[in-house]
Amino acid sequence: MPAMDSHVLIPDHPHWPPKLADRLGPKTPRELFALGNPALLAEPLTALFCSTRCPGETILRAYDQAAHWRDTGRAVIGGFHSPMEKECLRILLRGPQPVVICPARGVPARLDPELRDPLAAGRLLVLTAFPASVSRATGALAARRNLLVAALAADVWIAHLTPGGRMARLAASIAAWTGPRSLP
Repeated sequence: MPAMDSHVLIPDHPHWPPKLADRLGPKTPRELFALGNPALLAEPLTALFCSTRCPGETILRAYDQAAHWRDTGRAVIGGFHSPMEKECLRILLRGPQPVVICPARGVPARLDPELRDPLAAGRLLVLTAFPASVSRATGALAARRNLLVAALAADVWIAHLTPGGRMARLAASIAAWTGPRSLP
């Protein structure tokens, strides 16, 4: 199947990730909208999250982590919406590893030029729980998207979270699925 195909995944689709229902329960989306290679959902994905505002030492650590994932071929999933996440995406796109981008809106009608080659190579998937009619991201949609990203991931890496903020609430949700663990 060509890497640039769009798909609607439903629970009986061969690439539907079964762990979604385990982790999200009644919040599990009924369908997922995908552009690219849905087989990437079978990879052990590492979720990347970072609060919008982060201190300088976090920036350097996140750059180094993204370069490490790129150099070791680690598959990464994220919304890539915050400034730091966008910078990490730029680093990741320069490598050969799979990347799954989950926008907090429908699949975009036009892709950024830097996404076209990875998409054509079959190493990129744009995945969302929102139909194309949802064209603007909101805070509520971003929170739902972040839960989806975390639910799809084998591992979660939070570059920075602000205590009491959205990332802290997400970390609490993740801990409820996996039990207590260190989320840097």
